[in-house]
Amino acid sequence: MAFVLELHTISSQVYIKNYIVSIIREFDIKAVAANKKGRLIFAFDSDNSELQACLESIAARLPASCFLTKSDHYTAEGEPHDLPTCTDNYPLGLGLCPSCQKEMFDPSSRRYYYPFTSCTHCGGKYSFLNTLPYERKNTSFRFIQPCSDCESETNKVGIRENHHMNSCHKCGTAVRLMNKNNERYANDAGSFRTMFEVSAKALKDNKRVLIKTTFGYRVFYKTSATNNNSVLMVINAKKITDYLSLIEQEFNALLSIERPILHVAIKDEELKREVGNTTDVKYPDEGFSILLAKELQTLGIDYISYEDVDKDASADILMDYDLEVTHQEDMRLFINKDIQFIASGERVSFPSSFSPATETLSVAHGLIGTKVDEEMLFDKMEHFNSTKATKVMVLEGHDAEQWHSNQLLMHQDTASFMSVVAEHQLFGSGCVGVYFDEEASFLYYDGKQVIKIVPQKDFNAADLLEKMRTLREGSDRLITNLQTKMPLVYEKLEALETKGEVDLFVATAIVLGIEDETMRGVTKEALKFVGKGGIQIDTHVKDNRFDHIAFLSSIVSYQLGGVDSVMLSYSIFESLGDYFSELIKEIQGKTKAKHIILCGTHFANQSLFSRMQRNLKLTPPLLNMNYPIGKENAVVGGVYL
Repeated sequence: MAFVLELHTISSQVYIKNYIVSIIREFDIKAVAANKKGRLIFAFDSDNSELQACLESIAARLPASCFLTKSDHYTAEGEPHDLPTCTDNYPLGLGLCPSCQKEMFDPSSRRYYYPFTSCTHCGGKYSFLNTLPYERKNTSFRFIQPCSDCESETNKVGIRENHHMNSCHKCGTAVRLMNKNNERYANDAGSFRTMFEVSAKALKDNKRVLIKTTFGYRVFYKTSATNNNSVLMVINAKKITDYLSLIEQEFNALLSIERPILHVAIKDEELKREVGNTTDVKYPDEGFSILLAKELQTLGIDYISYEDVDKDASADILMDYDLEVTHQEDMRLFINKDIQFIASGERVSFPSSFSPATETLSVAHGLIGTKVDEEMLFDKMEHFNSTKATKVMVLEGHDAEQWHSNQLLMHQDTASFMSVVAEHQLFGSGCVGVYFDEEASFLYYDGKQVIKIVPQKDFNAADLLEKMRTLREGSDRLITNLQTKMPLVYEKLEALETKGEVDLFVATAIVLGIEDETMRGVTKEALKFVGKGGIQIDTHVKDNRFDHIAFLSSIVSYQLGGVDSVMLSYSIFESLGDYFSELIKEIQGKTKAKHIILCGTHFANQSLFSRMQRNLKLTPPLLNMNYPIGKENAVVGGVYL
């Protein structure tokens, strides 16, 4: 008989599976490890005397993952005959596992306060990858000769077996801390700890500290200096719920090995005055940020703000080192009580492998998808030296040379839509849905190709006020009142007319009087709403297309009537949810499609998505599972168009 441990997951990445395999190998237990349809299955030799100790070690050391949903265990017929092996062929950008964090704070460890600490299955290793295949010689660590202890670790079973970037204080790279007056270096435990102590004290004194982390450059500063690009890094895990209003899934996701960015509501009134009612939040994720957070917490600081920047960002202090680093966009996760999905970002989703394989090469947003062995591999273009394909699909607007004699253009909306078809293996099945990113397009997959039923209609601000003035009888009085009662809004809309094609939600934010004149600003305003229902915004169509002028005029009318921007912002997304749902159902009725698909970053909006869930509860919509619902999924859909 075999003892079977089963973990349910919504991710196809293998880092959790490999971590467990490494622990099994430490205990020299024969086992079988498999990943089958959302389940990680481990069948152990039930007669091994070390089995209980192994299971306890897994429970104590296994990183939490926002993609793990539940676990089961049972017995089954059969006996495993071999040690399991890891199947990791590429590095990812992950947070640190419990074992590595523990080692980083153990004074007896040779990695005490060593910010490059990681193991085979955790850490920001992707940042140091220069080219595939993944070997030390193809990373920035090729310049570092591992010491005998690190070399020994990589050659024996455990969580650092075959760790291509293994290093410690003995063999690692030095880090320098610079300001206008002096420069100091850290290359051992004492000097590294001093470096982070100095940086934390500088932040307490309202200085800006720029750090080249293992995820790229970040500038840290007090929350009083927060701006629209800031992320709130909450440091003290025990006090997270004192500052933030979180559901259980959000709390667990923040502390997971994936360390996503979440957009959440603020509970603490003092913090609310500095960052607003809602903000982007992250828990410390990589070595430099974790060590800085430790010293900040020692000084009584429970949170700090930061931005992802380039090396030339303005700062009072710079912490830097000589290894080359590649930046990835952070994973932003959408969570409500019923569902979670990746809103945007590259980290954790890329690189990745996917089946079935095709002979098509896909190029989009600096990423490519190409056939490697019997699977498709998706990663940054610069990591591939060469590849073969019978057809190349290039995203429209991509400044690309002619790479192939059979090279075709693809559109963002159809490629994104196809990525959901591929992830849910709906090839040959009828699907309808909508792509929404600034503008919406409605699509139908007939089992062979994606067809645009209602294409995007780009918003054009030219002659905007005149179009609103002549929309219908009485509209001239609406614009006259706008000019008289809201002169600043009128002037901004007038200035917008000279820009021609702009995002609709720039004009929407202007009409609402929101400082952050973007979709993000309107979304954050909507999240302030605490009522039970909004009002109906005009989302009617004209000539079978969304009528931007009627939409904006409706908002102006309510503004002049005294409806506040919070109610209006919420109502906009509620009304868009009704509009999308009604049109999707109409198209579904005509096409007899079985499945509904949603894609595009703007569906990562609590007001809009909740409305869609309610309206489509009889046919729950499908979204990407392993890939972002936004632009980054185009490279996946492109190989199947």
